[in-house]
Amino acid sequence: MFKFTAYIEKDPETGYYVGIVPGIPGAHTQAESLDELNENLKEVVELCLEEMDIDERNSLPQFIGIQQMEVAI
Repeated sequence: MFKFTAYIEKDPETGYYVGIVPGIPGAHTQAESLDELNENLKEVVELCLEEMDIDERNSLPQFIGIQQMEVAI
């Protein structure tokens, strides 16, 4: 079993939630609700993992954290 962390934003133009799983190429999706987004993300991650061989799966990056920063412009 694998455990992943997704980065989720809300698109201000469409109102859709957009989810990305960093470190897995192609693992991104969108949905109208967070519940639907969660289902879509699980499905897309499963599909991406099925396309990888065991060495690729074992070399996926490990999530450490998210850091906010301030930038003066």
